[in-house]
Amino acid sequence: MRRVGPFILERRRAPSRAVVIGVSVLAVLAALLIMAIIFAGYGVNPWHAYATIGKSTLGSRYGLMEILRRTIPLLLCGVGLVIAFRAQFWNIGAEGQLLAGAVAATGVALYSGIPGPWLLPAMFGAGFLAGAVWGIIPAFLKVKLRVNDVITTLMMNYIMIYIVDWLIHGPWKGPTMRGFAYTDIFPKAAWLPTLPLSRVHWPTLVIGVAAAILAALILNRTRLGYEIRVVGESEGAARYAGINFLRVSLAVMILSGGLAGLAGVGEVAGIHHRLLSPTQVSMGYGYTAIIVAWLARGSPGVAIVTSLFFGLIFAAGDVIKTVLRMPFQVTGVFNGLILFFLIGVEPLMYWRVRLLPKGERWTGKAGSSGS
Repeated sequence: MRRVGPFILERRRAPSRAVVIGVSVLAVLAALLIMAIIFAGYGVNPWHAYATIGKSTLGSRYGLMEILRRTIPLLLCGVGLVIAFRAQFWNIGAEGQLLAGAVAATGVALYSGIPGPWLLPAMFGAGFLAGAVWGIIPAFLKVKLRVNDVITTLMMNYIMIYIVDWLIHGPWKGPTMRGFAYTDIFPKAAWLPTLPLSRVHWPTLVIGVAAAILAALILNRTRLGYEIRVVGESEGAARYAGINFLRVSLAVMILSGGLAGLAGVGEVAGIHHRLLSPTQVSMGYGYTAIIVAWLARGSPGVAIVTSLFFGLIFAAGDVIKTVLRMPFQVTGVFNGLILFFLIGVEPLMYWRVRLLPKGERWTGKAGSSGS
């Protein structure tokens, strides 16, 4: 127990589900409040802004389909990051792993010569493998050389961004693109089917939901899941128990990177039908998926809900730009605010705040501790 001014902080042994949900909701509400101030700073009435966003996204079929479309890459990357974070592997490289999957899928679509019926499965397989390989490299560096995983996964993003830029400006630049830095259009057999009157490539959506369910089963019902949880709780205890840290780290990053790679396949095969600039293939989905996973609190099932929420934020970005005449980058500000407040209110999950009785509030020293 610790005293801070007129408050007593009492340590929680284990935060309940209600506390976790309450603290997370508090962080989102705080971000919404700050966003209201930003809207007002642009001369936009906050109530009008939120009402317009709600009507244009949740109040129309097109808006709902756009939410689903944005949800797909966030869900796949987010589930992968939930797995990595449960093992205390801080994978900040989902953006690069997504782009690696997009590159591999493009190579298969344009240059493999695989017959039509097998083309899409081959693209998904290549995308998963490419994302997994891009994730294995920092995993190996962490386990064998003790290189910081945050730094390596983050730097790998920039390497892949430059690889994509080099490909679309160099060897893969499409002769039919009239000088633009794109590859040629994929053959029709490499196009993912979409829901009617939308850009929702439903096969990738199904894969994302299935991945969340399988990830939950793996984490809670398998030996690998048990080892992931033990490694995440205490690396020392895991080594003492004879758990192979290298094997677990590689397995985690194969799954995490591979799922991000599948997201990249969905973007190029379901939306663009060619490889474009990295910022056009992914609008920061890999980075936003970090917040998706953090808000999910280690639950792949909850990641479905949190990815839908951030899909709504991305869809709202289009409304902010076209209707409210504000920069689309405001969505990035909102995402950053949510992450900031999630980290800021984290201590509230582990400490109960209690106000002292009126006569005792300003007696004694602030910060004093007791049993």
